[in-house]
Amino acid sequence: MRIVIAGGHGQIALILERLLSERGDSVAGFIRNPAQVGDLQAAGATALIVDLEKASVDEVAAQLSGADAVVFAAGAGPGSGAARKETVDRDAAILLADAAQAADVRRYVMVSAMAADPQATADDEVFQIYLRAKGIADEAIRERTSLDWTIVRPGGLTNDAGTGRVTAAESTGRGSIPRADVAAVLVAVLDEPRTAGYSFDLISGETPIAEAVAALAR
Repeated sequence: MRIVIAGGHGQIALILERLLSERGDSVAGFIRNPAQVGDLQAAGATALIVDLEKASVDEVAAQLSGADAVVFAAGAGPGSGAARKETVDRDAAILLADAAQAADVRRYVMVSAMAADPQATADDEVFQIYLRAKGIADEAIRERTSLDWTIVRPGGLTNDAGTGRVTAAESTGRGSIPRADVAAVLVAVLDEPRTAGYSFDLISGETPIAEAVAALAR
């Protein structure tokens, strides 16, 4: 497969790029900083220098030509202000969906967040904006009926070593999960077309990843 990943320099994206390239897939990642090219190359991915906060649909679609799937794993990141939650977590995700449609790439996998909702409330104002931005993006992606979308909503992300075991369900309750396990779940989702049309929470658990994803597809 040829897979293009938005947020190509993020920790989940770099792990995902390495997993896919190691098994022989063709992988490319969007980055906006040319200084990050070497990190993507080390992960086995081709760097596409495109700023998703400024690019047009046509510019992004041109980079998606011939792709089998796209993955949105970008994020404004901790410490960024409210404005970038909207321009990255909301607008860039929607832009990528529009570009995928324009390029006739049907498979779209979205890394969202647990509790993402257009009407989400939270004690922290910036976090509330983040959850709402993710929720708006999720709804926009679901409305694009030409896409075979899957929305993955991980809990709190950690840098712990992956365990290969998770809990995945429409609602799991609160929990955390290593970024490495999120990346491994994304690989399994890409391999399981029957997960198209599903949105699910994801936290650490006891079920092997392949089994957990297969159960979602039943």
